[in-house]
Amino acid sequence: MEIRVLQYFLTIAREQSIIRAAESLHLSQPTLSTQIKNMEEELGKQLLIRGTKGSRKVTLTEEGMILRKRAEEILDLVKKTEQEITLSDNVVIGDVYIGTGETDSVRLLAKAAGKLKQLYPGIHYHISSGNAIFVKEQLDKGLIDFGIIFGTPDLIRYEALKLPAKDIWGVLMRKDSPLAEKEAISPEDLWDQPLLISQQESEGGELVQWMKRSISKLNIAMTYNLLFNASLLVEEGFGYAICLDKIINTSGDSKLCFRPLSPTIEIEMYMIWKRYQIFSKPAEKFLMMMQENINTIQK
Repeated sequence: MEIRVLQYFLTIAREQSIIRAAESLHLSQPTLSTQIKNMEEELGKQLLIRGTKGSRKVTLTEEGMILRKRAEEILDLVKKTEQEITLSDNVVIGDVYIGTGETDSVRLLAKAAGKLKQLYPGIHYHISSGNAIFVKEQLDKGLIDFGIIFGTPDLIRYEALKLPAKDIWGVLMRKDSPLAEKEAISPEDLWDQPLLISQQESEGGELVQWMKRSISKLNIAMTYNLLFNASLLVEEGFGYAICLDKIINTSGDSKLCFRPLSPTIEIEMYMIWKRYQIFSKPAEKFLMMMQENINTIQK
């Protein structure tokens, strides 16, 4: 399977038409059709459903949709690799890719990146947000250099740098909510309340153990991936969001407040990367700066 043909396929998927894709690629329609047909034969699967004579529109089969997702990842990785090789001389210019969940500890990344920017202004940063599953998937596929995760990492698969910070679990709620009068929230306070919890925690974990009840017996009104949208629902009185502190601004004119859990649940954070990873120069410099900053904080 050639990279060039994958690019052809993605153009067809985008245009939803072989004719329009051929025009965009400056190819003849028969040439493009032949290339895609050859790829289908190579894979042994139909990738496109061609429209009838009256319709030029093409749609992707289930296998075509899988290929589209993988082709996008492959081409992103090819582009990243080309950039790293092209810029692998003594000049530190290039990109650092980071995946992270929502946490106030992103400030640690910002401080390291800010210092490094003064030394190497040619370094650029790209942050992708998602839960731990997303971060590890991106890391395993080589689409990011570093990932920030909560909890102890798998040290067989990853190298890890422990961050000098802990996040605290609590409840995000309206300031006029009955529970806002409490200094801390106990499990019993939440048993009969409509709850918004992260998708990852809904599958079981330390938070569920803290609740002292199974998920099936709780009133889970919604699960969320990233907290911002959940916070809007909380603001509208939809329920109580169990989340980490300092992600949503609750100061000033905000209608929201945060109350910690009792007993307290603190969670450690790590920056991880693949074992035996060969870094680009920008990524290598960023890791060194992170280590230097952390050593300074811990002294």
